[in-house]
Amino acid sequence: MDASASARPLGNADELINAVGTFIFDCDGVIWKGDKLIDGVPETLDMLRAKGKGLVFVTNNSTKSRNQYGKKFEELGLHVTEEEIFSSSFAVAAYLKSIDFPKDKKVYVIGEEGILKELELAGFQYLGGPGDSEKKIELRPGYMMEHDENVGAVVVGFDRHFNYYKVQYGTLCIRENPECLFIATNCDAVTHLTDAQEWAGGGSMVGALVGSTQREPLVVGKPSTFMMDYLSNKFNIEKSKICMVGDRLDTDILFGQKGGCKTLLVLSGVTSLSMLQDPKNAIQPDFYANKISDLLSL
Repeated sequence: MDASASARPLGNADELINAVGTFIFDCDGVIWKGDKLIDGVPETLDMLRAKGKGLVFVTNNSTKSRNQYGKKFEELGLHVTEEEIFSSSFAVAAYLKSIDFPKDKKVYVIGEEGILKELELAGFQYLGGPGDSEKKIELRPGYMMEHDENVGAVVVGFDRHFNYYKVQYGTLCIRENPECLFIATNCDAVTHLTDAQEWAGGGSMVGALVGSTQREPLVVGKPSTFMMDYLSNKFNIEKSKICMVGDRLDTDILFGQKGGCKTLLVLSGVTSLSMLQDPKNAIQPDFYANKISDLLSL
């Protein structure tokens, strides 16, 4: 879609459904909010499956592995297979595999269990993660922090136990280890830890390392095209036959647009109608709707 054109309200859902073979859904703000399912989601997914549409669920949240996300879908009463779930924690492992990251090198993780589980499944060595949450630095005269010179990548994701030890350790690896990669799961400004308010997102942790290393990370989550390329190759789907459905303009909708897909913004999460229609907003989806169950009103 021409970015200068304005988004249209989803009038004829049938037309969009017929033009699309696969729907990619963001999770938080689209399928659920916090731990609460959004109204009409099960019926909508059932209808799309009945019409033979492929469904894929893509989340920038790296705190869980694909297996753990599968359990969350199950708890909410949704039947989704692990193959249909793409979290940014999985994207990290998939990216390292795609570049043949050496198995004798280590990955330092600033983030939660999801990243560790996916790295482990892919056969990569790692350190950090939740294990560094209680570590403190005693700054005494002449103190110098040691770091593992065999770390070849630092991965930063959302981390509820972010601390100065992790910042310094990651900074040393990036700045001092030759050719050390700096990878971010995502740079989301905010996230929904509860459905009561917005909370500082993974971008705040990534920003700390950008500030200390003066380097920009390689982002594997949305809106980076890595996940879209991976998905279209894995499922052998034409990008023009995909519709990306999300609640954020700067991640979900931009992700769809960069990937050459159709885009549908739902107003059940981060983005409000006034934000979408703000003259300063340059990211315009093809369509917008209140929530995904608007696809049912054929």
